[in-house]
Formats: sequence, C-alpha cells, structure tokens
Amino acid sequence: MTQDRDHATGSEGRSYRDPEPFSITAQGQDLTFLGHGADRRDKLMELVRSAQTCLKICFYIFCEDRIGTEFRDALVDACQRGVDVHLVVDSFGAEVSDEFIAPFIKAGGGFHCFSSRWSERYLIRNHQKMVIADDARAMFGGFNIEDDYFAPPEENGWSDLAILIEGSAVEGLVDWFGRLRSWTDDADANFKAIRRTVRSWYWADGDKCHWLVGGPTTRLSSWARGVSDDLDEGERLDMIMAYFSPSKSLMKRIGRIAEKGQTRLVMAGKSDNGATIGAARSLYHYLLGKGAAIHEFRPSKLHTKLIVLDDAVYIGSANFDMRSLYLNLEIVLRIEDKALADRMREFVTHYVEASEHITPELHHRRATLWNRIRWNLGWMLVSVVDYTVTRRLNLGL
Repeated sequence: MTQDRDHATGSEGRSYRDPEPFSITAQGQDLTFLGHGADRRDKLMELVRSAQTCLKICFYIFCEDRIGTEFRDALVDACQRGVDVHLVVDSFGAEVSDEFIAPFIKAGGGFHCFSSRWSERYLIRNHQKMVIADDARAMFGGFNIEDDYFAPPEENGWSDLAILIEGSAVEGLVDWFGRLRSWTDDADANFKAIRRTVRSWYWADGDKCHWLVGGPTTRLSSWARGVSDDLDEGERLDMIMAYFSPSKSLMKRIGRIAEKGQTRLVMAGKSDNGATIGAARSLYHYLLGKGAAIHEFRPSKLHTKLIVLDDAVYIGSANFDMRSLYLNLEIVLRIEDKALADRMREFVTHYVEASEHITPELHHRRATLWNRIRWNLGWMLVSVVDYTVTRRLNLGL
C-alpha cells in the first residue's frame, strides 16, 4: 500500500492520512492493526483465500454491494476447494436475499441467521465481527461487510479498525463461535439460553489476556464488568469511540479519571446516524467540567472502537453505549501490556491531531436550548433502539 494517503482534511485544514498498518506482539499474541480500508479489504480477502480446512465467520451487517459480492464469491471458492465454511449474520442488520446467498449454499456453505424469528430473542443484536481461518488465524474489530467500511474518506468511507491475530487467543474465539453457532441454529433456544451462555463463558490466557463478551444478562456481562472495574481503578484513559452514550455510573467513573487530567476522548464528528452524535454531545458538559479533553473526528465517518485504560487495551466490536454494554452480543479482547498500550496511545494521537478540539467555550456556543433537546432525544433513542432503526429515525439530529 502507498505510504501517502491524503484522503481528507482534518482540523484547521490539515491533510489527513489514514494510519499505516503496524504489528506488535503482546502477551503471546501476534497482532496487526489495520486502520485503512484498503488494507482491511486486502487482508480480509487474503485470509479467506488462504484458508485450507475451515472458515468461521460472523458479521452484523452484510450487504449485497461490491465488497459483499466479492466476499461471497471468495467464500464460494473456498467451499469448492473443500474448506468447511460457516457464515453467521444478524437477521436485522444483514441485507442478504435468498437469491444472493444461493451460490454459497449450493457450494456447500453453512448459512446461519441470528434471531431469524419473532420472539423475545429477536430483541438481541449479534453485533460481533470475526473471521477465523483454519482455527489458527483470525480477524476481528468494528468493520462490517459493506462498501463504506473499506472505502477511503473522500468516498464516504468509515474510519474503522480491524485486528489480525495469531496466538492462543484464537482458540478462545473458536470456542465462542461454536457456542454462538449452536444457539443460532437451535430454533427452540430462548432468551434465557443466551443469557446463560454470556454469563458463564470465560476464556483467558493468564491474567492479562482475556476475551470478554457482551450480551443480555441479569448481571453485568464480562465486557461491561471488566471495563467498569478497570474504570474504578484507572488513572489514565484514552478512547476512540464511534458511539458513546454510557450510563451515569460509568460517566462518574470516567469523570473521576478526567479530574486527574489524564483523559482523552475522540468522538464522531461525522456519521450516517446523527442521533449517535447528539447522544455523545449531550454528555460533553459533564465531561468538560471534569477536565476531559474531547475531540471530534472530522475527516470521515467514525466507526473505530478502542479503549486504552492504564496498561489495558480493549479492542473489538463493542461501542461504549447502553446497547453494547448491556444488550447486544459483543466480542472484545482485553490485553494488559504496557508496550501495546503505549503504541495504541500513539494511534489515538493520530486521530486527535485530525480532530476538532471541543473547548468549553465551543460547546457552550453549540448548546442552544434546541440543540440540547435534540441531543437528549438522541441519547434516549440510541440507548433503547437499535442502531439501524435510529439511523432511519434521525429526526433532524
């Protein structure tokens, strides 16, 4: 890939360049971070086309566009060379017709729709994204199968993050996928079944590398509990978050760290879902009052999810909002490693430098009565309603 990617303009007219891919080994896991859409696309296709025995795939959104067709055809080719391929999609987020998926099924692929019937289980969204090849290599993160997740900023692309991983943690991802597929295929599985699975599943390699999952539980999921506990003890917080609308208790935890002058938050300045921007802005007054440094990313739509909390790094599919914390199925890798945390803070700085700094004065000028009403309405919408629905119900936000 070219080293110069002047795709868009950041704050104060500066030219923005997508982050270059980089690799690092942390807690025995070999990780490659892909912050550019073309790199994500190349590595995704390479992973599928190099698979020899099996492919296990899960996406929230799967569209019948250029990248969707290319990806489907690659899965068909994999089936035809003898690879055992299983694809799980969310029936609410995916737009996959019977005609479109027929070549894959005809080639022998397993196609599974999460929550494909009306019942209480339909309330749950499978928001996870993962591709596992030969049970040895995997790719996960925030991206979906749709053209915009691989397009550059000037083509209305999303700024997103995918992670390639090799190491013992792939075993955990394989195990979780198996449970997800079993529940998806069981027409009789009820709401309580997925609650039990989310509550009971645990994978760790030592005490510094864990898979955390989110979902509908009577108690906090491992993802919500893990990040809450770390915020209780944390001293320094850096976050890039596409959708930010946490609970009051989590806001207080962030506020405690922000008072120490050690909090940088990068939020979306552009999105295809204005309600999510309004939801985040409704919380700025409190955060700015506590001393948080807030930046809105301007070069393109923001879909990245990254938290660096002291020496712990959280990477995966989860936003920092009510649905991702308490309802949607999510997969997040938590790695505690100082070198990785330092490198990811450099990654955050790349975004900060391309963003608009939200000062208390700027926020005060924006926070007219009408805007505050719209922002608070946005918070309520994205806290209780699915992302796809709120995108259609922007109500001018």
